[in-house]
Amino acid sequence: MTTTPTTLTIERRADRVHVELNRADVRNAIDQIMIDELHAVCAELEQQPRILIISGANGVFASGADIAQLRERRRDDALLGINSGLFSRIAKLPMPVIAAIDGWALGGGAELAYAADFRIASTSARLGNPETALGILPAAGALWRLAELVGEPVAKEIILAGRILSAPECLAVHLVTEVHDPDDLLAAAHALADRIAAQDPLATRLAKEVFHAPRASHPLVDNTAQSILFESEAKFTRMDAFLARRKR
Repeated sequence: MTTTPTTLTIERRADRVHVELNRADVRNAIDQIMIDELHAVCAELEQQPRILIISGANGVFASGADIAQLRERRRDDALLGINSGLFSRIAKLPMPVIAAIDGWALGGGAELAYAADFRIASTSARLGNPETALGILPAAGALWRLAELVGEPVAKEIILAGRILSAPECLAVHLVTEVHDPDDLLAAAHALADRIAAQDPLATRLAKEVFHAPRASHPLVDNTAQSILFESEAKFTRMDAFLARRKR
């Protein structure tokens, strides 16, 4: 029997799932229940691949991990990789993931956004990793994903010096690709999902997988994926349609 989520609001469509983080009393802080419920969403999307949009309710994406729970975690909990395991699973979902960031995305909330394939923001967005101010480090992806996204100098400012980036600053360093008014953010996320959905799903899935393959596996992995697509029905249908349009 499917359990109704208590920390998420979920909207399902044929080609996408929209998940809204919703713990208004703690600014959508990520607790163990939310982690478990996001794992359930991942399991669904691994079985039925669709685009995932993640947003936050009440003008906040996610203020971070739940500090009350984090305060009680010890060495063995750190070694379990509770948050990092979830974010890696999200990053590896078959279809693209869009983070629609409104308001604060701090700590684990920022690391959740870093795991997405696309990040778009509202004008009120603020991203950062203040973990070292709390006597810990950002162990759920920021220490390597952030440098890949924005480069080492900016990543070190955020992680080691506590810099919080505004929406224009995020856009300037390409941490986000679009900035919108808060009221328009979700529509923009769906518009991006529409553009993704217009592509061939199998080609999109394989392109994402090959994009993240280790450098040493190229070009073999590219050629192997292309060999699959060269035999797909969608390739012939889409190319025939393209050629027919060109003849008009």
